[in-house]
Amino acid sequence: MARAGLTAERVTVAGAELADEVGLDQVTMSQVARRLGVKDASLYAHVRGLEDLRGRIALLAADEKTIRIAEATSGRAGKEALVAYANAWREYALTHPGRYTATQTPIRIDPELAAKAPGPRRAIQLTYGMLRGYGLAEPDLTDAVRLLRSTFHGFVALEAAGGFAHERSPQESWIRALDALHTLLEHWPPSREGDAA
Repeated sequence: MARAGLTAERVTVAGAELADEVGLDQVTMSQVARRLGVKDASLYAHVRGLEDLRGRIALLAADEKTIRIAEATSGRAGKEALVAYANAWREYALTHPGRYTATQTPIRIDPELAAKAPGPRRAIQLTYGMLRGYGLAEPDLTDAVRLLRSTFHGFVALEAAGGFAHERSPQESWIRALDALHTLLEHWPPSREGDAA
């Protein structure tokens, strides 16, 4: 018997909580059903299956992460905005590892759901807006976005996996990495568009 009030949102949140506990790849529909106290079949009235659930978790996580970044960067510019943005990203990734993984993993997401989700679009607006504060324009904006994403994701992935065994604390390295990114963004090299590869 399905628990009263079961919705796609409740199923998604239960899946997201489970992903944070056991890892996104370990989440199954049976585990989510047990968590909610319902039979497996009850879930399929709200989500189409595991792939649909993972897509919903990815959209939920994108919304949550974007809200945190927006709150952290509100009213800030330049290095202050960059540091606030990066710290919100890192904190979310370390606090919600399963949800964060969903935002960094290619997952097929229902186009109708994706079109209604504000998180991914808002994340792009926030990132490009922050970088325009450094005077960047295309194609440099896209290159800078990719650099930031690679740096932030690479750092938090290594940190979460215990990849920083050196005696120097990861926090000190994080601070220096953000200092270096700020300096690079302020002195972005001229575009080499049209140059031979």
